[in-house]
Amino acid sequence: MQKIKFIFAGIFLFLSISCAELQQIVNETLEGERPLTRSEIVSGLKEALVVGTNKSVEELGVLNGYYLDEMVKIYLPPEADVIVDNISKIPGGQDLIDDVLLRINRAAEDAVTEAKPIFVNAVTSMTIPDAFEILKGENDAATEYLRRTTYNGLFDLYRPKIQVSLDKKLVGGISTAESWNTLTNQWNKVAGTVVGQIAGLERVEVNLDEYLTAKALDGLFLKIEEEEARIRENPAARVTELLRRVFGSVDNQTNS
Repeated sequence: MQKIKFIFAGIFLFLSISCAELQQIVNETLEGERPLTRSEIVSGLKEALVVGTNKSVEELGVLNGYYLDEMVKIYLPPEADVIVDNISKIPGGQDLIDDVLLRINRAAEDAVTEAKPIFVNAVTSMTIPDAFEILKGENDAATEYLRRTTYNGLFDLYRPKIQVSLDKKLVGGISTAESWNTLTNQWNKVAGTVVGQIAGLERVEVNLDEYLTAKALDGLFLKIEEEEARIRENPAARVTELLRRVFGSVDNQTNS
């Protein structure tokens, strides 16, 4: 008798569920069991890179995006250490150093917004073998793929934009390039004197736009790497259904 009651209760529960609800349950079950296709994996990895690069560009392309972030803040080139170490020899030298640091980072913040379409175009070259290797790789596998396959091209495309930023009158009607030249010229004058030569001071000759382009891209790739790790490790960072399916499959394999 008790068994019959359970059977009738089950039939009642079944009938109380609408056809639409049953279909939804079936669809969700099938979706959960359906294996990822190759095209989905490639699309998911590309989407992860686009999401990561877009967020990184947005974080860096604001006022103080570089300047107040110690992880990516751009300092003077190593060749300028001699200036920093001997700045007291130049009247007002520390002010010049601070001014150039601000301008260098402002130039990077100004130019980084141009990187977004460059990255979007770059990820389209990802192949199916690349995608599988990235999916099963380390937390920075996608970033390293992007760096390895696009860095030189990005550098060539990004450098002119950096140069434009260096030439912009960003602060006080003076460009970053002009400020840097003022600093290095004053230092080189001191280094070129007899006293400077006796003291062993060396001239500073640095191609600023090349240096700044490299440092700006290093900072950008660092942000992309952080975002990639976040997407891999934190389900909440997977902001689209495709990202959830692709990286969720990796979680399942890891936990099984």
